[in-house]
Amino acid sequence: MIIDVRKVTWQRDETTILRDIAWQVQDKEHWCLVGLNGSGKTSLLNIICGYVWPTKGEVSVLGNLYGTVDLREVRKSIGWVSTALMAQLHEHETALRVVLSGREATIGLYWVPEEADVEKASHLLDTFGCRALKNRRFAALSQGERQKILIARALMASPRLLILDEPCTGLDLLSREQLLAMIEQIAKQPNGPTLIYVTHHIEEILPCFTHTLLLKAGEVDQAGTTDEVLTAERLTSFFGVPVYIQRSQGRSWVSLGEEATV
Repeated sequence: MIIDVRKVTWQRDETTILRDIAWQVQDKEHWCLVGLNGSGKTSLLNIICGYVWPTKGEVSVLGNLYGTVDLREVRKSIGWVSTALMAQLHEHETALRVVLSGREATIGLYWVPEEADVEKASHLLDTFGCRALKNRRFAALSQGERQKILIARALMASPRLLILDEPCTGLDLLSREQLLAMIEQIAKQPNGPTLIYVTHHIEEILPCFTHTLLLKAGEVDQAGTTDEVLTAERLTSFFGVPVYIQRSQGRSWVSLGEEATV
């Protein structure tokens, strides 16, 4: 099992951020985690990556029961792409050095890369169409280019689990679709990582995402196969307003209206 979260509750001060979360992710599954702002998505990710400890419950990731293992070692098998990480990276670092730093999941490059490391990083840049960015400063790249570099960085350590935390934030329509196409390619790799894609935009849920979890006010509202969860009835209940769904090319496009149909 990739992720096994059992009855997890997390309280900060007197506020309950997550309540009685149960979530299992099996091998060969790719999940979307959907929730409005403040629903607890980032808190749940922090618990899965071992940066926050739950008040109650148990967490096991990649067969490692938290509390019995060295979390620093577990994290080496987890790739995490987020805007928060982008803000931490050093402005003077080149795109190549940012990708190389992914091998040890460090902010900055504090070790001497071997030839094989440089070859792998260069290959990842080529794969994502970023060869021309190799020696450019990360701070000088566009938002879309930065996201591609961060995903390449996350793949540098060949993770078994790849978490993409709202990677399309701030992208224009063309850049978003290019990035989503790249993510779909990663999902199709025979030995690629399990994907957890976090968003609050239903239209970003690609056909490759087999399952979806709806998180609402710190609790699991719905969880199951994407076809089961992304219905007008369930999304109407989730959002609290009538929802209309149109489907095209395996994706769902949501609008609000008086009549919600499946």
